[in-house]
Amino acid sequence: MNIIGRCVRITGIVFICFIAIIPFYVLVFFSLNAPPRVFYEGNIIIPDFYFNNFTEAWVSSNIGRAILNSVIITGGSLLLLIILSSSAGYTIARFKNKFNKTVFTVLLTCMMIPGIINTVPLYTVMRSIGGINTRIGMILVCTTNALPFSVFLYSSFISSLSREIEESAIIDGCTWFKAFWKITFHYVKPVTAAVVILNGVSIWNNYAQAVFFLTKRDMYTIPIALSIYFQQYAGAKWNLMAAAAVLGVIPVVTVFLLFQKYFMKGITAGALKG
Repeated sequence: MNIIGRCVRITGIVFICFIAIIPFYVLVFFSLNAPPRVFYEGNIIIPDFYFNNFTEAWVSSNIGRAILNSVIITGGSLLLLIILSSSAGYTIARFKNKFNKTVFTVLLTCMMIPGIINTVPLYTVMRSIGGINTRIGMILVCTTNALPFSVFLYSSFISSLSREIEESAIIDGCTWFKAFWKITFHYVKPVTAAVVILNGVSIWNNYAQAVFFLTKRDMYTIPIALSIYFQQYAGAKWNLMAAAAVLGVIPVVTVFLLFQKYFMKGITAGALKG
């Protein structure tokens, strides 16, 4: 009975993985097909391996510029997010006074408010500070949206760590925050990886707000560039559309593969311990 149950579980896992892989297979299949061919013609398992699609899609969609914008915005947002959220999470976890508890409560409340609701008033603020069609403006927007949940993860994780980690350094003359950056921050790598993965994917795929704040072609990110490119062909050139989509998804998949071993550890050790 135990062997049967194990076989059923393995079969279920394989089936779920197979279902999840199908969309990616179809995308790659289309991107490697020759221009005249459609999906249901010829061999539907093996594509034509027509790699010129990627070259043409790279040039015609301006996807290279969009990737650069997405990398700068996502990287800048994550760097600022890690600095701010880890500092705030550390302060909330180690100094439990009324002010910090109030700030933490406000941040938790903000987690229940969808970011898209604030788009109209935020657009007014962004226009007044000259943040429209600038990478720094979008970095600030993305960082602000991701800040509450990231602070929650850091504060929960740091609360589970012993205070002796910092106290020994403070005895040697360090301040609390110097001890944090030099010693404690080393122990929060799992939750940092979780913050990078969760928020990195969200920021990279941000379309709802980027479409309002980035209206110039040179400022387009991946989601906007792909949307405009798809509208341009309206389903007429599936091979180029799929090739552009593959080019746009490669960076975020690469980052995920690099950090995925820390992902579950960061979520369980951070959020669940809180």
